[in-house]
Amino acid sequence: MSGRQGNKLPNNLPQLQNLIKRDPESYVEEFLQQYRHYQSNVQIFKLQPDKANKELADLVMFLAQVGHCYVQHLSGFAQELTELLLGHHTVLEPDLRMTFCKALILLRNKDLIDPTGLLELFFELLRCHDKLLRKTLYTHIVADIKNINSKHKNNKVNTTLQNFMYTMLRDCNPIAAKISLDVMVELYLRNIWNDAKTVNVITTACFSKVTKILVAALKFFLGKDDDEKNGSESESEEEGPSARDLMVRYSTGKKTSKNKKKLEKAMKVLKKHKKKKKVEVFNFSAIHLIHDPQDFSEKLLKQLENSKERFEVKIMMMDLISRLVGIHELFLFNFYPFIQRFLQPHQREVTKILLCAAQSSHQLVPPEVITPVIMTIANNFVTDRNSGEGMTVGLNAIKEVAARCPLAITEDLLQDLAQYKTHKDKNVMMSARGLIQLFRNLGPRMLHKKDRGRPTEASAEARIRDYGELEAKDYIPGAEVLEVEEEAREGEEGEDGWESASISDDDEDGDWVDVHHSSDEETGEMVEKLQSIPAEERKAKAAVVSASRLLTQDDFKKIRLVQMSKEVSAAPGKGQKRKNVDIDEEAGSGEILSLKNIERLHKKPKADKETRLATALAGRSDRKEFVRKRTKLNPYASTSNKEKKRQKNFMMMRHSQNVRTKGKRSFREKQIALRDSLLKKKKQYK
Repeated sequence: MSGRQGNKLPNNLPQLQNLIKRDPESYVEEFLQQYRHYQSNVQIFKLQPDKANKELADLVMFLAQVGHCYVQHLSGFAQELTELLLGHHTVLEPDLRMTFCKALILLRNKDLIDPTGLLELFFELLRCHDKLLRKTLYTHIVADIKNINSKHKNNKVNTTLQNFMYTMLRDCNPIAAKISLDVMVELYLRNIWNDAKTVNVITTACFSKVTKILVAALKFFLGKDDDEKNGSESESEEEGPSARDLMVRYSTGKKTSKNKKKLEKAMKVLKKHKKKKKVEVFNFSAIHLIHDPQDFSEKLLKQLENSKERFEVKIMMMDLISRLVGIHELFLFNFYPFIQRFLQPHQREVTKILLCAAQSSHQLVPPEVITPVIMTIANNFVTDRNSGEGMTVGLNAIKEVAARCPLAITEDLLQDLAQYKTHKDKNVMMSARGLIQLFRNLGPRMLHKKDRGRPTEASAEARIRDYGELEAKDYIPGAEVLEVEEEAREGEEGEDGWESASISDDDEDGDWVDVHHSSDEETGEMVEKLQSIPAEERKAKAAVVSASRLLTQDDFKKIRLVQMSKEVSAAPGKGQKRKNVDIDEEAGSGEILSLKNIERLHKKPKADKETRLATALAGRSDRKEFVRKRTKLNPYASTSNKEKKRQKNFMMMRHSQNVRTKGKRSFREKQIALRDSLLKKKKQYK
């Protein structure tokens, strides 16, 4: 019986590979034979590097698989593959080029190649016009850098690669530059390269002449990558089943304890996977890591003024500049006249431009710089010739600008805008009332007396500081509440001791009587006690507490609660305490505005006829598939008399026997109908 050719080791590389991994020393001769065969194929390949070579590809993968078994013999194998790729990557056959790259990745995973040289090679290969290759290289680069920094930050390798990527961002090949930027963004979002150097390298991409690179860099700083991550090419991990999918999967079967345990186990695995996959990324932290935001914003504004990009890209540049100005409190006075030109109700994406105007406002900007912006919004939006939605977004924008720069709005303009509190449109009315409420807290004296509301402790102390004025205090405002609370507690302990003594003498049981007070009542009582203390004495007590003790988080919480309660407590001598309202400790606009702050509508606008018709048509389900299909044996046959009667007008058939209602049928007609029905069923079951 002749031996099977598939079992001969020189020709069966998978079998030889398996045997070598089990016992490398016994198959050295066979390995060296294949290695010499590989060297001869390389010489043939160099003569025609653009031709496909299946045999060479198989030998390369074989040597990469057993490379860890013969490290000394294959010491120059990786370098030889690298030189072949560098010299012929533009003309190499795609499958053979992919095989060479996979072999190098395999050797790198076995820690047989230095990561720096390999990653630089892969960045060079990103210039190839091979989408599958670029995707493979991108995935490996991200995964490899992640593994390098898994235990601790490898600053030496990181610095080398970051410097190389800085040169790649300036590469003349836009595809290679774009993927290099995607790699840096992905590593930053995964908290691997989350340092200032990475951020400042990405800032250079904001001045690229390639639109894709420019947009990617702008999206990174604007924090919009999360919304588009599922559809982007940078997504390297597929999403698994959701919790709802698991619930549906296990709830459709039998309700057994075994299935219940399977569901619990699957939910634990899903929760662990999500926790592992989710990386904590602080919002807009990249903007805080920019070295020179003033210079960066000035260059961006100059680029914006001369830009010929699409309007959507210009909006993104405006958004980034406004965030830089607002977060770092920069002086960029030319930006306000620039956006002022776009503040028209008919302007496309005008709400985003209004958002940029609000974000770029801060208390260090001179009022005379922002006042024209507010006047432009008031003149163009808050007029009766505009729609209610247009007036609403204008009032909301003025409110957000004034909240950050109160000196920019004049007293006359504020009082005029406050008159819209009685407007017939509810959205306009609520926005005007929101503006009034803002200045009740900031500076009630700017409002009409009737709009100031009942004075509270907070409004009595409120005052809009002049430009450049700082209010430095050597104590923590509200810290006197801690001393007053201690005095009250000592008094209660004395009373409780007297009461407990009397109870133990008179009552046989001697039980304690617990009296519970709600936190609202305790806060209200504390505010009343503080109101009875003169202002100078309160400041003195606050200074003593601030200097004599270390405050805990609970102490700060008590101070914050009492300070917030001033907003609902009537000022001394001004009537009873206001009705208590829920105070949200997390309330506050924050450093970044949302588009909802500008587009906030308190009443849903009425839809027009076209919108209502489209909604009605969308809600109608197409039930043609549920209708019983009546097919004829002969499609060309004529219709029967019964079918013709269905098409006739009802008035022509109303006196016919066939259209009589069931209630008007005689007993004889019911008998005949029952007989026919039974005969029909009998025929069906035969």
